Amino acid sequence: MTVARPTRTRKDQAKDPARDPAPPKSSKKTKRAKRAKGSASAGPPPGRGAAGHRTDLLESMLRIRRFEERCVELYSAAKIRGFVHLYIGEEAVAVGINEALTPEDAVVSTYREHGHALARGITAEAVMAEMYGRTTGSSGGRGGSMHLFDASRRFYGGNAIVAGGLPLAAGLALADHMRGQPNVTCCFFGDGAFAEGEFHETANLAALWKLPLLLVCENNLYAMGTALERHEAQTDLAMRAASYGMVAWAVDGMDVEAVEHAARRAVEGIRTGTGPHFLELRTYRFRAHSMYDPDRYRQKAEVERWKERDPISLLTDRMRENGELGDRDLARIEQRVTDEIDHAVGAAEQAPEEPVEHLLHHVTSSSTEEVW
Repeated sequence: MTVARPTRTRKDQAKDPARDPAPPKSSKKTKRAKRAKGSASAGPPPGRGAAGHRTDLLESMLRIRRFEERCVELYSAAKIRGFVHLYIGEEAVAVGINEALTPEDAVVSTYREHGHALARGITAEAVMAEMYGRTTGSSGGRGGSMHLFDASRRFYGGNAIVAGGLPLAAGLALADHMRGQPNVTCCFFGDGAFAEGEFHETANLAALWKLPLLLVCENNLYAMGTALERHEAQTDLAMRAASYGMVAWAVDGMDVEAVEHAARRAVEGIRTGTGPHFLELRTYRFRAHSMYDPDRYRQKAEVERWKERDPISLLTDRMRENGELGDRDLARIEQRVTDEIDHAVGAAEQAPEEPVEHLLHHVTSSSTEEVW
């Protein structure tokens, strides 16, 4: 029996990570909607101008990077415990996607969600307190690194199970759809989710019911320690998603402006009622799968090759070339971020732990009234 070769392999992607295929042709309905709405939503939001907007993008990515670097230090000092999955290298995805969302939209995340939470607007203080397991954390200290949650910002996890957030996201999108709310639900997940039934069930129902769902696949080439080409016969994930009848395309996930542009285009299409859209963000994590991971399954040369396209460096260099960023400007941004994280750490260290007598709070109830 002859087995067809995958159309795109991990090796191909590592050699050419910047490839950004164009999205498939839209339906006539989608084209009419885009002509009617114009292309304004594909650009930066009004107010600060292009240079100011790029400065905001840079600061958001630096906040995530420096926050996680501090988490490495605190974990090594045994101040943060449990599983910690770092987002270093993938900051452009979280920041670019969230730029296209409104506060009324919903976000469902994965266990690698520090960047998503910070980009969504959850404060560094609330996230750090959660890392410490303190009551002032976004989940009251009960969730830790993998279960950040903030209903006030429509940020619904932090889910530790691979692909576990997908059915939840479909439910949120269905609820908004049935209520006639013009909201989008955005669901982040990794390439490993394609090996789970939840992805295929969610994609099928979302396309069938035309749910307002943005599926964001952070393809960092590895599901834990398993390379994409070892768990997927067809490695073009955007093409596979398109087979469900949804608009899907791949994006350079190391370029925050490319991510934002794609996200705005996708969200615009979803809001016109054309159903779910799928973005394959081709990105890379610079650190191991988790702090426990010895990272022996990939070559150092591959990691270094991807680091040449560090999303923060890419944007910084672009802004310097445009005359939008100088050394003093960058130093001021770095200082603001450092002060913010220093404050978050200090507040977390002073915050109280939950008393033992509260262990059953939010777990059991003495009456049905208290459940609601």
